Amino acid sequence: MQPKRLIIGAGVAAPLAVLGLISSMLLLLGPAKPAVADCGPVSVVVDGNTKVEGYTHEQLKNAATIMGAGKAQDLSVNGQMVSVMVALGESGLRVLDAGDGAGPDSRGLFQQRDNGAWGSYADRMDPTTSATNFIKALKGVAGWELLEPTIAGNKVQRNADPYHYQKYWPEAVKLVQALSNSKFSLQGSDCAIPGQSGAGDDYPWKNSPTWLQVGANTASTSPLGMYYRECVDFALWRVNQQMGSTSAPFKFLNGSFRPDGQGLGSALTWKAGWDAKGWDSGNTPRVGAVVWYAPGAGGADPNFGHVAVVKEVKDNGTYVEEGYNGNPAPADHAYYTRTVTSTVPSAFLYLPTQEEKK
Repeated sequence: MQPKRLIIGAGVAAPLAVLGLISSMLLLLGPAKPAVADCGPVSVVVDGNTKVEGYTHEQLKNAATIMGAGKAQDLSVNGQMVSVMVALGESGLRVLDAGDGAGPDSRGLFQQRDNGAWGSYADRMDPTTSATNFIKALKGVAGWELLEPTIAGNKVQRNADPYHYQKYWPEAVKLVQALSNSKFSLQGSDCAIPGQSGAGDDYPWKNSPTWLQVGANTASTSPLGMYYRECVDFALWRVNQQMGSTSAPFKFLNGSFRPDGQGLGSALTWKAGWDAKGWDSGNTPRVGAVVWYAPGAGGADPNFGHVAVVKEVKDNGTYVEEGYNGNPAPADHAYYTRTVTSTVPSAFLYLPTQEEKK
């Protein structure tokens, strides 16, 4: 299919799937904000004044110990969250001196067995040592960074249900964020935390030629499988970042995002892609969620719609969105931010750790 020139923009299709689009939005445009990258080292201090709702001082100290052990081994923030998640799922962040039916000899934060792999009884009962041994095993799992967190944890623990830890992931994210003395952003893999906005225009391929510049027949696609500098490519970049995948091979691709084998495609099909993957959507903006505009909604392209990402949520019923290719030429195919009323988009597409607040 050859690209068609539209009144507001143009849609681009490739032989196997629609990969990108050009779309213009007639919403309130605000000036681009400068990128602020603040991703310092994670260090944790838990004193008597440190509080996280639902957790005791002992649990917070144990979570901090796990994070400290991770930092000592150069473990990414994402890895620290995986480690805290597993300890939540195994012991509730308590040093247990008892096992269970499946492992009567299991002990400690990670319920490590007395099989020689996890050291002595004293090692398994010591939070720092047991966390260090878990993290060494996690780092030994090939490609663990690209696995779903619960699967990565299961590769180490080898428990019967590989999805046992899934329900503990949001709490692990909350704890790591709450116990960290640095503000997280998405500038590199060590800073990839679901539900956090990116560091401005950190799109890796901002200088790559668009299909308009080289022609649709010769245009190259990004490593994500979308045409460079399209709204869909930027949004999929943000999805990868928030899920801890910031370099090739990326975890979420146009061709493999959907479990049914169909391409994620242009903005037109993103809501269907989310539904096919079983990820939630709703009408409430959440930081990091993908903003989905159906064709024509809010001034989006009448054939292909538009996607962007929620960068900030305000208290007055508006949010700040960021994206690519949301302005008319000659400002198209570039990064933008703008303030939008929350009722304008067709839906907000959530990542697994983002839930709509009712």
